[in-house]
Amino acid sequence: MKNKHTEGIESYDHPAGGWDALKSVARTLARQQIVVQGSRTLLKANQPEGFDCPGCAWPDPKHTSSFEFCENGAKAIAWESTARRTDATFFAAHTVSELWNWTDHDLEEAGRLTIPLKYNSGSDRLEPIEWDAAFELIARELNKLTSPDQAEFYTSGRASNEAAFLYQLFVRAYGTNNFPDCSNMCHEATSVGLPKSIGVGKGTVTLADFDHADAIFSFGHNPGTNHPRMMTTLHAAARRGVPIVVFNPLKERALERFAAPQDPVEMATLSSTPIASAYHQVRVGGDLAALKGLMKALLELDAANLSAGVEGVLDRSFIGEHTSGFEGLRGEIVATGWDEIVAASGLTKEALESAAGIYAKAKRVIVCYGMGITQHARGTNNVQQIANLLMLRGNIGREGAGIAPIRGHSNVQGDRTVGITEIPNMALLDGIERAFGFRGRADKGHNTVEAIEAIIAGRSKALVCLGGNLAVAMSDSQATFEGMRTLDLAVHVATKLNRSHLLTARTTLLLPCLGRTDLDMQASGPQAVTVEDSMSMVHASRGFLNPPGKLVRSEPAIIAGIASATLGERYGIEWVGMVDNYNLIRDKIEEVFPDFFEFNTRVRKPGGFRLDVAASSRRWNTHNGKANFLLSPDLTENLQRSTEGALVLTTIRSHDQYNTTIYGFDDRYRGVFGRRDVVFMNAEDLAARGLKDGDWIDVQGLIDDGGSQRRVRSFKAVAYNIPRGSIAGYYPEMNVVISLSQFDPQSGTPSYKGVPVMVTPAQS
Repeated sequence: MKNKHTEGIESYDHPAGGWDALKSVARTLARQQIVVQGSRTLLKANQPEGFDCPGCAWPDPKHTSSFEFCENGAKAIAWESTARRTDATFFAAHTVSELWNWTDHDLEEAGRLTIPLKYNSGSDRLEPIEWDAAFELIARELNKLTSPDQAEFYTSGRASNEAAFLYQLFVRAYGTNNFPDCSNMCHEATSVGLPKSIGVGKGTVTLADFDHADAIFSFGHNPGTNHPRMMTTLHAAARRGVPIVVFNPLKERALERFAAPQDPVEMATLSSTPIASAYHQVRVGGDLAALKGLMKALLELDAANLSAGVEGVLDRSFIGEHTSGFEGLRGEIVATGWDEIVAASGLTKEALESAAGIYAKAKRVIVCYGMGITQHARGTNNVQQIANLLMLRGNIGREGAGIAPIRGHSNVQGDRTVGITEIPNMALLDGIERAFGFRGRADKGHNTVEAIEAIIAGRSKALVCLGGNLAVAMSDSQATFEGMRTLDLAVHVATKLNRSHLLTARTTLLLPCLGRTDLDMQASGPQAVTVEDSMSMVHASRGFLNPPGKLVRSEPAIIAGIASATLGERYGIEWVGMVDNYNLIRDKIEEVFPDFFEFNTRVRKPGGFRLDVAASSRRWNTHNGKANFLLSPDLTENLQRSTEGALVLTTIRSHDQYNTTIYGFDDRYRGVFGRRDVVFMNAEDLAARGLKDGDWIDVQGLIDDGGSQRRVRSFKAVAYNIPRGSIAGYYPEMNVVISLSQFDPQSGTPSYKGVPVMVTPAQS
């Protein structure tokens, strides 16, 4: 039924997955002009002898089926393996000024990059350049900087372990630790928060643990859109009666009901499986309060049981043997009143007690969470409170239990493991010195926010991007765009054109690289790369398609070319030799990081191997050798709720996008078709402002730090099932209202999920 107020807004009552997912895959293949090749390509996705999907980081099952891809994975694969090309003819026909006016969708849909390019300001065009000339130009610009710290080196999570390792090696040899990367914008709160809690900045579960869980709790993520292969796991758990308790501001269709495309009965009967046994719509920014409410209810239940002469619900043996800080946490929770928890979370005491009852009854519990937890001003605190909740009942280091941060990009975790970090530890520096004979600097470099601030201030003059769409991904789009146009050097290694490439510096280079699906042929023959998934499994990825052009090079080859030109023979690093045979890169990874022992042998086994996660075995690599209960005195994020009329915005992804890549303009499960200029609001919040469903509105950020006017104009208000005081809009369109100063002070993660805003009628 169409919304009478707003074109393109319709009710969508079907389950997630099902026939609509298969139809979407078919349309995607047809649109990218690869129907026959695309079908063959999809069958190699996430297979032991195939390639790793360039989409999400959900792990592969031990026993793969005939197809291990999902709808959005198919979109990512088709998007990369498209028959469309952006060659010399394309760039001769379009100026950069013209391309700037294209939509982000149209820029990437133009096709794969095929030639190295340099921007010519005289013609306003990206023009062909020879590879050697490009490398020499980059080297000249980098070497004439006053300090290596005037350069920023960004990494996308889609880079392989081999590429990321070479990249960090080059940058440390060059002399800086400025490593802004996509981890800074998504799960940095995990990387910073969990080591203090449990000694490792990764999840503790394996995929097999989900088969043994008695309950699964889900916080702040939408697997049906962002990692749909997870739905197979949740579908199986729901069907065997495992309670799945969800905390999220919006009811996401896949977590309500799901029809598995691999289930012949559901497909034939048009039936589906309910997923969430309970769905708690927490206020935007209310997760910390909800977690404290769960722990408060658990402590009260424990006390009641003990008073009644029955066993308490806390795992006192685990707490006594393995943890520190329990009494401090207990005191903080007891001192926090229910009225305060209810007001901050938007949930009733009864709802939180019900969820705590499910948690207390289950012996083995997994807690999954996504960026709805981490992208907050208190993101690190959120993560640590999840760890606290699990530790109260010993749910870490037990089969079927643990903490599961659900990562986005397919190797964002692996990149960090092999050295992409602005905060090098002694083990990393010792390993590099052992393997390459030089010691990198130990001081902290720039994260993404600090890098953009340095660029805007003119302190940083050069930016090299290994993939990604940094400018569009960052908060405060206007200030970020203006700053990047002042650079002396901008280098982008990419598969396809995006908006960041059009923010031209004095010298701008765009270098085409192979994708996951492409055959990587080097001097010793075809090469495989490796990736690490969300659960610390490392496995090989082998592309097989002919590259989109003869001049397209692999990421390791491009990095080696830049490094060799820039550093010359410094430290005697054999850049070319390592690229000739990636086994040599893996040998060096093993030498730097002992956890990769017998790397080349173990990664050749189907499914690869799991890196050691000490907390999974109840070994705590913390300062005191214990798992630590950590405190968080604040319940809210200081989101200026006291400002009259203020609302709190969370940015969301549509079902037709992956991070900044926009595949299309439909958000099927939310009933949005053919548009993205919408903001989802509670009907009562609309009425309180004299607005109604379908009105045009403006949204303005409330943080005033003397920067640009942060406002989006003329968006459609859509009445939606979202808690009062909360609104939602699409990322990256809403990034313009977020100040660069809005981030978690502990991790540096921008608070994309907790933005104080004002909503007013649109000004003509």
